[in-house]
Amino acid sequence: MSHSSSLKIALIQTDLYWKDKTANLSMLEEKIWGIKEKVDLIILPEMFPTGFSMDAPELAEPMNLIICKWMKQISAQTKAVVTGSAIIQENGNYYNRLLWVTPDGSVKHYDKRHLFRMADEHDHYAAGKSQPIFELKGWKICPQVCYDLRFPVWSRNYRQNDQKAYDLIFYVASWPAPRASAWDQLLPARAIENLAYSVGVNRVGTDGNEVPYVGHSAVFDFKGKELIHLGEKEGVEVIELEKTELENYRSKFPAWMDADDFTIDRRVQE
Repeated sequence: MSHSSSLKIALIQTDLYWKDKTANLSMLEEKIWGIKEKVDLIILPEMFPTGFSMDAPELAEPMNLIICKWMKQISAQTKAVVTGSAIIQENGNYYNRLLWVTPDGSVKHYDKRHLFRMADEHDHYAAGKSQPIFELKGWKICPQVCYDLRFPVWSRNYRQNDQKAYDLIFYVASWPAPRASAWDQLLPARAIENLAYSVGVNRVGTDGNEVPYVGHSAVFDFKGKELIHLGEKEGVEVIELEKTELENYRSKFPAWMDADDFTIDRRVQE
């Protein structure tokens, strides 16, 4: 894969039809085709095909069925990586799984580690046990899902061969309106503490459980400076990030070299 100092990202902040995959995929396809410029990465919200639901037996599907095939088609047509989470069934378990689909048809994934206890998500889904780092155009990218934002140890940008593990961390979310202030503060915090770009894509509207969402999708640079904010309405925004700026800042301010070494017990308690 080619390397580049710049990465162009499309953030899709949208309402979702409740538990209606056909309607959501059709709506999202229309929004994606409305993007008039070439982008490298298209980010969709958490559980974009259905909305944030605990009805896993009703809504789940295996890998490489409707959702995966749709993402492969969109990725191939736009020549961009497409990512977002969906309800996936595998080996007898249900996962809130972030899918990372590339134009060549390959599919990688990250299973949400921290399940939202207040909605009993841990009673319906299995927690992820590993943290992959994806690569795109020479950028190293860390995927996260919603509630993961509250747990900085899991997302810590550790040292790897005297380099940072990732350059950009992103969160796909169904983050409710009553806790929007936490979202607004934690996204830039993740950027600052990890010396990396931080991206959050949240939905808007009200779901079938009458839970409201206000969006606030945003991008922050490695200093925690807000680069873009989508407000509280539906919208699609494109931003181009520069890796050279990040590398220059890390060179001048190498705080990451003084970070504490640690290991994470990645086993998930049953």
